[in-house]
Amino acid sequence: MNALDERRALVDKLAAELQARVLSGELPAGTRLRQEALAEQFGVSRTPVREALRQLQAAGIVELRPRRGALVRGLSPREIRDAYEVRAELEGLAAELAAQRIRDDQTDRLHAAQSQFREALGRTVAARKRGSEVADAEIALWGRANDTFHQVIQEAAGNDVLVATLGRLHRSFPRDLSRTVLSESAPLLRENVEEHEAILEAIERRDPAGARELMQRHVRHSGALVTLRFEQRANP
Repeated sequence: MNALDERRALVDKLAAELQARVLSGELPAGTRLRQEALAEQFGVSRTPVREALRQLQAAGIVELRPRRGALVRGLSPREIRDAYEVRAELEGLAAELAAQRIRDDQTDRLHAAQSQFREALGRTVAARKRGSEVADAEIALWGRANDTFHQVIQEAAGNDVLVATLGRLHRSFPRDLSRTVLSESAPLLRENVEEHEAILEAIERRDPAGARELMQRHVRHSGALVTLRFEQRANP
């Protein structure tokens, strides 16, 4: 990776971290984001922080105001719902195409992701039985599996325009918006894992229509959970 790619990766990482904090409620709407404080917190210079904030501005997450710096704008339940409706159609198309074009090595990677899903579920259930909070490691494991699963399907779809369009959407409304919601409920997490498994099975049996429908249903379900959480936050 060259220096330019490394800088872009750093900016993307900072933007993703700040966005996750906004979407989780850790940084509520109206919070002022100071470049100096963020640079010190992340151990970087102000330049990548400034670029990350511009990226978040383009996504509608923050507002950059003269002499006031960056302010968290937040997202409304309506914006979340609209984004997931579009994402369901796009990811459904990706699953449909993947069912026709997927290679054996890509199927193997989907199975590996599914194993990670099952491992994360097992750890979560065990933690709940002990009366413990779900650890960050379990949440991170599910997140990695989720990223891999959806990325491999998009890769297998073999449509660069589709992948680029989904990439832009995910920068504004990342897949792991549902991570916090799922980590609080073992039954919901189990249902999520089973949904992924059904999608994989449809792709493996080369069922384009079935894969599309299952993926659309899966994304809409995730969107409904996230939208509900945002509505609850707006009306405690």
